[in-house]
Amino acid sequence: MITIESFLVHKKLSVRNIKIEPKKVKAEYCVENFSGETQSIELIYSYDKPYFNPKLAKDVNLASNMLAQVALNYGLFFEIIEFDGLFDKADQRFILDMMENTSKEILTNKLLIKNEFLKPPFNTLEVQKQSVYTQSKIVFNNTRFSELKLEKVQEETDCNSYAILSSGGKDSLLTYGIVKEIGNPYPVYINESGRHWFTAVNAHRYFKEIEPNTRKPWCNSDRVFNWMIKQFPFIKENYASIRADIYPIRLWTVSVFLFGTLPIVRANKMGNILIGDEYDTTVKGTTNGISHYNGLYDQSKYFDNALTRYYRNKGWQINQFSILRSLSEWLIMKILIKRYPELQKNQVSCHAAHEVDGRMYPCGKCEKCRRIIGILKSLNENPENCGYNQTQIKNGLKALETQSVKQIGSDASHLYHLLLSQNLIGKNEFTKKTAKEFPEITKLRFDKERSNLIDLPKYIRKPLFDILIQYADGAVLRKNKHWVDLKINNDFMNEYNYIIDEK
Repeated sequence: MITIESFLVHKKLSVRNIKIEPKKVKAEYCVENFSGETQSIELIYSYDKPYFNPKLAKDVNLASNMLAQVALNYGLFFEIIEFDGLFDKADQRFILDMMENTSKEILTNKLLIKNEFLKPPFNTLEVQKQSVYTQSKIVFNNTRFSELKLEKVQEETDCNSYAILSSGGKDSLLTYGIVKEIGNPYPVYINESGRHWFTAVNAHRYFKEIEPNTRKPWCNSDRVFNWMIKQFPFIKENYASIRADIYPIRLWTVSVFLFGTLPIVRANKMGNILIGDEYDTTVKGTTNGISHYNGLYDQSKYFDNALTRYYRNKGWQINQFSILRSLSEWLIMKILIKRYPELQKNQVSCHAAHEVDGRMYPCGKCEKCRRIIGILKSLNENPENCGYNQTQIKNGLKALETQSVKQIGSDASHLYHLLLSQNLIGKNEFTKKTAKEFPEITKLRFDKERSNLIDLPKYIRKPLFDILIQYADGAVLRKNKHWVDLKINNDFMNEYNYIIDEK
């Protein structure tokens, strides 16, 4: 019988031997099995400018937290996880809380669902609700930096400067376009050493030419993630050849890149970190009585709020949020291509992108590709603008006649409604069943959970919504399980608790 304890497969994971140079930080990830044998790999972040002083406690502390993030994925699989570095109480509380949440997310969204990467019989796990899900004992040590004293200091920031976690996808491109109009943007492209960097190549090259604030740290997290997969006997040996839209195990990924931006953010005294997440990435679910965030926690508003609290606990006056949470994916695409067509030409929304003559192109076959093709065609735009050829466009539309897309129900249904009404896809039982009109998809949506004004600093509201409302068919507020029309005006944008008081 497979129980959650069956996944406790190694004795210890150590994040140790932290080394700090002006332009580089690294640590050893060491796995010890129950026989005492060890294997290790280095996790590295490097920069083209000096951001670290190994004699300053604040820099050692930041490096320690950066290098810890990958390990937060593995609280179900080791008896002990040891972090050897310089951590204060706020860091320790954050790591413990986020590891527990990630353990629950991985349990419900990787181990309790159909996961093609799991070997039998590990794919037969049944677990009920319990008080704690992390199985590892978490240990914090400081064997190398005991001479440094870490003090909490309030650090002032510039609320007009914005770090944008950038990827080459539509969300970060639109975020940059808007911020360029209303503030001082710093697009940060984390080169993670793996094929995922392919999605960012076109945009990064373009940004290097047009935006002097563009930054590109390098990180080998992708290699560390793949190395860790090989340490787990419950993962199929041929995992690399399995085509799937999910990772085998990990779910704490965005934070690995996010922490890589923090040296740049703090050095430039930026007051904002923007992550491009839309309306439908804040989702709650339940599996076997266990509540969770559908594997999307690090794309949700709850993640942004948790990081903002963490920054404040550290004395950093930084807000983390998304300026896109009132938008559907369809509306994001509309604004990007209508207002910023030159940015949209560099969009690659595909995790299986490939290179042709030095430029990256989408595969045209995956779920994400057919979704983007469908959205662009429904907007009467040409998907060739972001790299799709005519054969891929035709096949993508054909695939939509029999295969669904990864969107919340209303957004997917409205996309199919638009495609059918424009005769872009054929009518069959699947498309007729899926298609349904939801006019709120074309509007700015506000509600208590997913899109709440309280999550946006006051200083960005008016310039942001002055732009967005030009492309939306109005705005709506969720009240008593219904959408009601909402007027976007100064009273709305300045009232701090407007959405909180939804009744």
